[in-house]
Amino acid sequence: MDFHSSHIEGSYATRDADASWANAMLAIVDPTDLRVADIGCGGGIYSRAWRSLGAASVVGDDFSSQMIADARKASAGASSISFWCADAINTGLPDGSVDIVFQRALIHHLPDLPAGFSEAFRILAPNGTLIVQDRTYEDVLQPASPQHLRGYFFEIFPRLLHLEKERRPATEDVTTALLQAGLQRANTVSVAEVRRMYLSLTELQDDLHARIGCSILHALTDTELEQLIDAIRIGVGETWPITEQDYWTIWTAREPHTTKGRR
Repeated sequence: MDFHSSHIEGSYATRDADASWANAMLAIVDPTDLRVADIGCGGGIYSRAWRSLGAASVVGDDFSSQMIADARKASAGASSISFWCADAINTGLPDGSVDIVFQRALIHHLPDLPAGFSEAFRILAPNGTLIVQDRTYEDVLQPASPQHLRGYFFEIFPRLLHLEKERRPATEDVTTALLQAGLQRANTVSVAEVRRMYLSLTELQDDLHARIGCSILHALTDTELEQLIDAIRIGVGETWPITEQDYWTIWTAREPHTTKGRR
């Protein structure tokens, strides 16, 4: 998938973060009056969500100029939110300038985890918090159901599992990279997060056809996508509406109280 193409316009900007995500974040940190950097922000969905949770300011960073354009458009009129185009390992943000660094669905794109976490270490203020949210291979393997539609992707096209195994981070690798970056690992939790409610089969079909927010679907041909949609239709049956959930792992690490030895 080309994250720089104009063909993805709006693909990662149109949803709102669910309350299940907000509850997971609030169990980790109270962002009230804190400064947040949303690294790999996409269309700014979670940048806006952090602001809604009470953050004093949010800066969203993404390497895709199309994503940043979408984020700015979707966030027009929102106060204390800014976006700029930069790489996750070289954000250009000042040292110690934020209290929370949030990286959602980012690290499986990073070829160098320690470099990405070292950049988070650099921009975090003393005692700041890094929150990393991504899917592990174990998250991907959750069985298919009307609540976990993503499971059908791999049940119908097992070859997609190979793609996922290649790109999904292992918990131990993430933990090691956090420590290498100088952060102090605090916790790892698995969560089921509501992605969307579908009121009808037509609504679900339209979403799958658009491949919005599901980059793995770009590995399927149009014919294969139709096969997948048919299989999901049979699997879901007459259960409407349905609430789709995705499974995630969240790693939390903290900047030490001292900045001595900062890179």
